[in-house]
Amino acid sequence: MASGVQVADEVCRIFYDMKVRKCSTPEEIKKRKKAVIFCLSADKKCIIVEEGKEILVGDVGVTITDPFKHFVGMLPEKDCRYALYDASFETKESRKEELMFFLW
Repeated sequence: MASGVQVADEVCRIFYDMKVRKCSTPEEIKKRKKAVIFCLSADKKCIIVEEGKEILVGDVGVTITDPFKHFVGMLPEKDCRYALYDASFETKESRKEELMFFLW
């Protein structure tokens, strides 16, 4: 059963870009998104990118010390959002990276 809510092409492109890791130059890596927040359009018919609600990989360690804390702080207290977060963490065996989807 479909909800009737569309997903903007830009949202799909961002998801694909975050999911697929291409060999990149250091400058391209800095421009890669670490996190991005999506919301419903004003008419509530389409999921769109929320303007200004993203964290770039190049910002981490420069203007943002704790990217996950900053990401959570960008989420509204009393409104719904969708978000992607590119998580990096270490286990006993290795370093891991997972793309996480949030329904807030």
